[in-house]
Amino acid sequence: MAKIVACDNEKDIRDLIVHVLEEKGHKVTAVKDGSDCLKAMQGEKPDLVLVDIMMPDLSGWDVFNKIMKKNKKQKVAFISVLEISEARKKELSKKGLVAYIRKPFSADEFLEKVNEILKA
Repeated sequence: MAKIVACDNEKDIRDLIVHVLEEKGHKVTAVKDGSDCLKAMQGEKPDLVLVDIMMPDLSGWDVFNKIMKKNKKQKVAFISVLEISEARKKELSKKGLVAYIRKPFSADEFLEKVNEILKA
């Protein structure tokens, strides 16, 4: 199954992501902030990185930009409560973002979206 790094400063969200994905056989590394996300990726190439946008140290935008500078082929998806326009989503897609998952989400919706991303 897939190796996934999940970055969210909310413990409840991290726990939900880990539970849902590990139940399906994925290996999940859950981290609480952007700095830890970048550290978790050193020496390991995850199949997918899930990043919250609003975090206390590095924002999800910053993490995304740093990841893309190193590896433009890395699959990165945002998970956020923020609403962004379709135009902004298209712009981010051109820069390499593979998905935008809006919180709150159900476990089934989340798993379906992650499976779509991994198959693409």
